[in-house]
Amino acid sequence: MTAEAPHGAEAPPEFVQLLTPEGERVEHPDYDIDLTPAEIRGLYRDLVLVRRVDLEAVALQRQGELGLWASLLGQEAAQIGSGRALTDADMAFPTYREHGVAWCRGVDPVNLLGLFRGVNHGGWDPAEHNFHLYTIVIGSQTLHAVGYAMGIQRDGAVGEDGAASIVYFGDGATSQGDVNESFIWASVFNAPVVFFCQNNQWAISEPLERQTRIPLYRRASGFGFPGVRVDGNDVFACLAVTRKALADARAGQGPMLIEAFTYRMGAHTTSDDPTRYRVADELEAWKLKDPIERVRSYMFKNQVADQDFFDAIDAEADALGRDVRGRCLALPDPEPLAIFDHVYAEPNRLVDAERARFAAYLEGFEG
Repeated sequence: MTAEAPHGAEAPPEFVQLLTPEGERVEHPDYDIDLTPAEIRGLYRDLVLVRRVDLEAVALQRQGELGLWASLLGQEAAQIGSGRALTDADMAFPTYREHGVAWCRGVDPVNLLGLFRGVNHGGWDPAEHNFHLYTIVIGSQTLHAVGYAMGIQRDGAVGEDGAASIVYFGDGATSQGDVNESFIWASVFNAPVVFFCQNNQWAISEPLERQTRIPLYRRASGFGFPGVRVDGNDVFACLAVTRKALADARAGQGPMLIEAFTYRMGAHTTSDDPTRYRVADELEAWKLKDPIERVRSYMFKNQVADQDFFDAIDAEADALGRDVRGRCLALPDPEPLAIFDHVYAEPNRLVDAERARFAAYLEGFEG
């Protein structure tokens, strides 16, 4: 199957696709999946609810209730598909945009909003959800994921019932030294890790052709492990490819790079203005590949759900949006000195001195 050519490309890229933009089911010789009607309805529900949380967060930021937000609009299928491929034992390492994966791992969306509201440091226990804290430094989480995977090896937690790690990053991050270093370590140590690159075509304002001269998934061969490109707007394909990659990693076959070919429909973050560097025609072309609409079309065509189901999901999404907004606005502001409480596990003289200076500064405003 093929997709639209990226900027400046002579031929459209090939990728694994199981569901076309028109909602037609297709087969693939290496990656296929047999989903029950209930599982398909569950994936559709995930996609709709995650998009609703994302849209609510953007609105909250525009109203001054969040300091910043990194929207996942357009990338829901890549995140839900890969997130639902994880077992309870697998560990996920996100960037700052993996709200859909967080949803799959049971993280309360309000905890994500609390981070961007500036009232907590992330708000969830990584060990409880097997979902690491958001990482702002571009690409550094790939090293964390490889280290964790090497730990899995050394603990003997491999095999069919074992564990693997998965790490998320964008196309721009592939230009970072940390990512390439993590590729080397993963390959040399045959670490059970899946590298999941969401190629959304834009590294902030830089188009893909300024990041690479070859498709990103082909970079993996230079490091000695396989790579595959998947239609990142196809939740079925993302689920199938990621599930197999994780199973192979657990079985001792080492790392794999998945390039989810998708598109960032919104701004890089709410501080960005994409109209300054990309054209409207490009955005309109990708709207026709919307990950939610293609699943909805498939469900209608194959009588997987009726209108009552879709109406119920829409109502649930609206209720979720109201709930998230209300609980976000109710989050208490932390005490100013609380910023120093969890810098180190043990007392630290430098932090103690900084706390004292900041306390004295705050006292200057009293009275």
